[in-house]
Amino acid sequence: MKIDLKRFDSPDEVRRFEKGYFEIVRLGGLTLGRATYEPGWKWSEHVGPDTDETSCHVEHVGLVISGKIAVAMDDGEEVIMQAGDAFHVPPGHDSWVMGDEPYVSLHFIGADVFYAE
Repeated sequence: MKIDLKRFDSPDEVRRFEKGYFEIVRLGGLTLGRATYEPGWKWSEHVGPDTDETSCHVEHVGLVISGKIAVAMDDGEEVIMQAGDAFHVPPGHDSWVMGDEPYVSLHFIGADVFYAE
């Protein structure tokens, strides 16, 4: 067996949408994702219409690299995530970038199905 080494600078796939993109790297049987969302990005405005959904139904487990994002669950619970936060967000939520800095996060669960065509 060989060591498999990849970089997000040369992803296997890039999923683009208004005000953001989601880079995919497939490695060792896993699908890893790097999300980059610009200020003003909101899931329900910039991704949801393309999926015909009013909230995101993907489970996410990851780590915030930079920026800040608010997450609102369908049941009303809200949290703010920022650089250094490890997260688990269950299905049934909306999210939006806070402030004027882009939001970047790594995704270890959910990357294979997030905004997949």
